[in-house]
Parts: sequence; C-alpha cells; structure tokens
Amino acid sequence: LVFYHGLDRQARSKRVDELLDMVRLPKSLRYRYPAELSGGQKQRVNFARALAADPKLIICDEITSALDTVVASAVIELLKELQRELGLSYIFISHDLSVVEAICDEIMVMYNGQRVEQITPDKVKAATHPYSKLLFSSVPKLDPTWLDGLVRDPELVSQYGHR
Repeated sequence: LVFYHGLDRQARSKRVDELLDMVRLPKSLRYRYPAELSGGQKQRVNFARALAADPKLIICDEITSALDTVVASAVIELLKELQRELGLSYIFISHDLSVVEAICDEIMVMYNGQRVEQITPDKVKAATHPYSKLLFSSVPKLDPTWLDGLVRDPELVSQYGHR
C-alpha cells in the first residue's frame, strides 16, 4: 500500500480493513500469523494482497489446488463476484478442469509449453487436438441419471418392498 499508493499509517489501516472485507475475512485476522490461518483464509489474504495494487489483471496460479471442494467453491464464487464488481480479468492456471470450466470465458490448452488449442467452456466437447480431447475426457462427470436404465428384479421388489 505504501509502494503502490504512498498511503500513510491511518490510510493503510483503513485500506486493509476494506481489503479484508472485500475478500470476506473478519478484521480480527489482520494481526494473525500465517500459521494461525486456514488454507482458505490464506488464499483470501493473498488475494487481498493482490487487490491492494488495484490491478486490472490478476494471475491465479493453482489458486484452489490445496483447498477442499467446499472452500474452493467459495473462493471461486468470490473471484467471480469481485470480477463483476471491480471489472477484473484473470489468467487462471489450473489442472482442475472443472474449476477452469466454471470460471473461464476462454480456455487455452498447453502441451509441452506450447498452446495447442483455444476454446470456450461450452465447446470442450468439440475439442480437436488429441491432448485436449484426452484432457477433457479425463474429467469425471456426475450423471444423476445413471440408475434410470436399471432393470428391477420383480422378485426382489416384492420381497423387500418398493423403495
């Protein structure tokens, strides 16, 4: 805050409170050590530090990789919300393709350090490069209809009742 904006002590304190509020952290966390924070809190603190520079672009490198799915989902929702509110753009680097599909407007597939394909999330099924096809086909998909075609054994149904 001093480097980017030349803020004095009082202005810095006010801005830190604003940044903590932006990333949905209580002001009481400002005096804690990193070891006293959860993984999600640490990630939010790092995001607040990035926001302190008032950027237009933030590079998010594996921002959710060390987080459980619930916390990762909350972080992604926060990123989306701040993107809308602040007009931010992200370069999102991740191996978690479900997260990439959830947050990205465009996806660039890299292989051996080279761009092999650039597509939108709604076109991942139409990927053309062999590596892209392999990559996107490896993502597990929840199929809520997987039991719909199950043939029910009438003897078991009558024995155990209809459930």
